[in-house]
Amino acid sequence: MVVISVETDFFDSGNLVTHKRIHTGEKPYGCDQCGKRFAALGSLVKHKRIHSGEKPYSCDQCGNRFRDSGSLVTHKRIHTGEKPYGCDQCGKRFTQSGNLVTHKRIHTGEKPYGCDQCGKTFAESGSLVKHKRTHTGEKPYGCDQCGNRFAQSGHLVSHMLLHTGEKPYGCDQCGKRFARSGCLVRHKRIHTGEKPYGCDQCGKRFAGSGQLVLHMRIHTGEKPHCCDQCGKRFAGSGTLDNHKRIHTGEKPYGCDQCGKTFSTSGNLVKHKRIHTGEKPYGCDQCGKTFADSGSQVKHKRIHTGEKPYGCDQCGKTFRTSGYLVLHKRIHTGEKPYGCDQCGKRFSWSATLDNHKRIHTREKPHGCDQCGKRFSISGNLVTHMRMHSGEKPHCCDQCGKRFAGSGTLDNHKRIHTGEKPYGCDQCGTRFAHSGSLVKHKTIHTAEKPYG
Repeated sequence: MVVISVETDFFDSGNLVTHKRIHTGEKPYGCDQCGKRFAALGSLVKHKRIHSGEKPYSCDQCGNRFRDSGSLVTHKRIHTGEKPYGCDQCGKRFTQSGNLVTHKRIHTGEKPYGCDQCGKTFAESGSLVKHKRTHTGEKPYGCDQCGNRFAQSGHLVSHMLLHTGEKPYGCDQCGKRFARSGCLVRHKRIHTGEKPYGCDQCGKRFAGSGQLVLHMRIHTGEKPHCCDQCGKRFAGSGTLDNHKRIHTGEKPYGCDQCGKTFSTSGNLVKHKRIHTGEKPYGCDQCGKTFADSGSQVKHKRIHTGEKPYGCDQCGKTFRTSGYLVLHKRIHTGEKPYGCDQCGKRFSWSATLDNHKRIHTREKPHGCDQCGKRFSISGNLVTHMRMHSGEKPHCCDQCGKRFAGSGTLDNHKRIHTGEKPYGCDQCGTRFAHSGSLVKHKTIHTAEKPYG
């Protein structure tokens, strides 16, 4: 019976011996450089090429070189378009049999690989290996040009393209080019509108699986990535990398037109739209366009009235998380931004910038209809509504409309009776900050007008 098994399932007895090591866990072949062990001699030979850099197999079409013949065979399918492995449930096809095996687990839900530290399970062993580096902090892949280190070899490969500028993958619809094939696949979903990954808790759908993984951490509260300098934790490794640049001051992404540098590639992409004028994100209600998707999302909340960010001290809600952070400084009294001319301190950097224009008398924002100039861009926006008659901000109690959101907030206090501004000398409270400023002149005997 054993002989029949050998002849039926394996080419020779040696293959059977190697196969049995899957069951026994035996790995008799060890690397003399790093100590890693393997069940098959061939696997050790391939592994040693990582250390030696040897890539003996070359593609006769593009010249790319590979450490093993199997990788070359798979690579050639990029040129031929061949996808010989098909899923019998959904028909999707793959260039590698392993990718098909992994794909089938989407249908079965099977996740056979489990983390022995946190219990999280994965559909493929590679994902488990990468995940474990979250716990260990290991980054075994280093860039030989700038020294940056990465937890995944794919991230290193993508990073190296920053140095070479190579973008081998092109979109056949708009011509945009990408350094990674995965980025091209995700980009194409902009054209198709496809969002194949759905959250099983809230139903929100995503174009990329990575986006879904990060989104799920909103529900679980999981923040597995920790800064080794300040201890702050993050849901995504990319967010941690960006955060670390606060400590290092590193800004590796530079604009090739004006030379300005940025700590994140996303900020560089947004910045470049200043030069190109590109605004690819449009509001489907009013047609207004934006240079980045975040601004589009925030803008849409003007139409919906959504304010998802709430203050845990006073209950006030805000359209953006940034506004909530700024608002909380009212409660804490924090004023981290100081004027280097008069010493006055501010809760918000933008307020400091506006304040500095008192000293410089700069008014960089001009109305193209009447020529009036303003020190603050928001004041220009509100002013322009005098010409257009636009009043986009509506009171949900009486229906009165206003040109500025601040004016609406002040108006709403008529209905609520709220007086959030208090005098620290006599305790009198006011609905508007301007009224408090005027009131304080009673105590100081200051007469600013006259």
